[in-house]
Amino acid sequence: MNPSRSAAREQKPRVRLPAEQRRESILVAATEVFAESGYRRGKVSAVAARLGVSEPVVFQNFGSKAALYSAVLDRAVTEVCGTLAAAVDRGVAVSRLLTEFLDPAHVERFHAPGSLGFLFADASSLTAEPGVGDAARHALQRFAEAFADLLRRGQGSGDIRTDLDPVAGAWWLLSMLSTRTFRAAVMPDRDAVEGRLTSMTLGALTAPGSAQGPARGRG
Repeated sequence: MNPSRSAAREQKPRVRLPAEQRRESILVAATEVFAESGYRRGKVSAVAARLGVSEPVVFQNFGSKAALYSAVLDRAVTEVCGTLAAAVDRGVAVSRLLTEFLDPAHVERFHAPGSLGFLFADASSLTAEPGVGDAARHALQRFAEAFADLLRRGQGSGDIRTDLDPVAGAWWLLSMLSTRTFRAAVMPDRDAVEGRLTSMTLGALTAPGSAQGPARGRG
């Protein structure tokens, strides 16, 4: 018996995934690649390699690298915004949620290469990029809308200042997050100042006596 033919028969046939499951598996792999390398450096070939498929399989499902990146952004924003809203639905005070989300140590982890924060920071640099600029702007606008909704819910429970403009407050929060890379590159005594910036932000947003806790890293 031919050994090569025997081995071939013993190999398990590749299971063809349903279309939606295939697209989801591609999005998971693409999220990892773009969160590690960014849009410009991330390669569709790297996405395909993680799945063990050829590049044409990825293009058959999404058409282009830009379309794939846009779908990744949409999925990632939906995930993060959904997580924040679900926490409030479970009864977590908005001030507590913001305290934990803006904690300098959490922000550091959230923006590390391979994380969703790195993906969103990359998107903020692509608003003029052909093919993905609209998707990047839309993703960031969805973030702002989600933060504004959180602030409104906090106002309703007395947790967030009632005289706060929730839309302006949402863009303040988003600006704090998006400029973190700039601050990390140039700001002296970073840990102490980051802690004070977080405390100032939370103090300006939250109502007196709210559930907010002290921010770590205060100077």
